[in-house]
Amino acid sequence: MMHDDYVTERHEMIEYQLKRRDIVSEAVLEAMRSVPRHLFVPGIMQRNAYDDSPLPIGWGQTISQPYIVAYMTQQLDVSPGMKVLEIGTGSGYQAAILAYLGCEVYTIERISELAALAENALSLSKISNVKIRNGNGYQGWQEEAPFDAVIVTAAPESVPDKLIEQLKDGGKMMIPVGEVHSVQYLKLIIKDGGNITEKELLPVRFVPLVDSGQ
Repeated sequence: MMHDDYVTERHEMIEYQLKRRDIVSEAVLEAMRSVPRHLFVPGIMQRNAYDDSPLPIGWGQTISQPYIVAYMTQQLDVSPGMKVLEIGTGSGYQAAILAYLGCEVYTIERISELAALAENALSLSKISNVKIRNGNGYQGWQEEAPFDAVIVTAAPESVPDKLIEQLKDGGKMMIPVGEVHSVQYLKLIIKDGGNITEKELLPVRFVPLVDSGQ
């Protein structure tokens, strides 16, 4: 990783926002400690990059609160070599965390300008094992399926069938579900043969997942 001036801020983020809650995975903590989050936010917001809150990144989108990124990553329980689909690239930070953990990340962003900015931030962070597509997240990435894990960083009103179809048998999905102005819940979905189990984890607030058609 490149030199930066935010080592102290990242240390405080780890100690006060993550360890004092329920983030116990040493691998996730190391990824959060190492990836330069400030490179994934607009320049004027960099001084707030390690705050305990989401931040606007333009086009009505946000970078999730550090705790939520760590929590979703920990729940997915990924390991090096896993193939992971992310829906909603946004800033590229969640993809960077997964890539740092050794995953092969395929991420879809419907807003072309954000996809370009995320690609640049990943490059500045020296992260190369991420492939970005500008497209409709509801459709997934069929030609690269199946995936060991799927992570969705925007909220649909119900779980898109195509994302479940593209999840490998035994795979996990983390997804916020619910209407944008109502209660949303973060769900862990496990695909076990023909059985789909859902576990409701915690209330959250995400931007809506927009179905932009074919």
